[in-house]
Amino acid sequence: MSMILDRPAFIRRNTRLLPVPWVPEISIHMADDATELWQKTEADLDVTGLPPPFWAFAWAGGQALARYILDHPETVRGARVLDFASGSGLVAIAAACSGAATVTASDIDPFALDAIALNAAVNRVEIGVLGENLVGRTDPWDVILAADIFYERDTAGAVTAWLARRTAGGTRVLVGDPGRSYFDRTKFDGVASYDLPVMRSLEDADCRRSSVWRLKAEARISTCENHDAGFSGAQPLP
Repeated sequence: MSMILDRPAFIRRNTRLLPVPWVPEISIHMADDATELWQKTEADLDVTGLPPPFWAFAWAGGQALARYILDHPETVRGARVLDFASGSGLVAIAAACSGAATVTASDIDPFALDAIALNAAVNRVEIGVLGENLVGRTDPWDVILAADIFYERDTAGAVTAWLARRTAGGTRVLVGDPGRSYFDRTKFDGVASYDLPVMRSLEDADCRRSSVWRLKAEARISTCENHDAGFSGAQPLP
């Protein structure tokens, strides 16, 4: 049995440090092939059923949200920021580069936590990491950022309800999403959209439109109540 004892070394061996296509100011460790890396991780750990290596790629939602933050640094400047389900840490890095007072990146994948630390160091920013599910937490974050999280029905519903409660309580919430399976766009307003270059092996396309969103006012109320019982262009945040 071969065990990965040094996750940072594994990440360095199986990725390349590259600028993010739509956010070239930031470089992260990226893999060339998702399936190959996934299989290699399972082989080295001698286990099956591991989560996909989301941490090794710059996904469309994350690229859009990171681009928006860098272009609109006032969104996070001076704020306590959480990047939820951070993956590579791309969005967290963008927030740190844009003047956030503190940035915390959360992910339940231990590989992601090490990838975030590596990528933060490369970009010379300081990011705290949390390796736990934060849905339902009431920590005093001023801004919560989340990208590419609406892949599963149950997760999408729970996260949307939590974000609605946070928004109703005064937290600014921004979501990056290109139209994932369980993203309910009827509950969100578009803030900005981008046509992004993406990996065909990941998105089944060479270019994909991805948007930055915020919860509609009525969704903030109805989603919270339910839990307890096509956009283009850009518009400013209030």
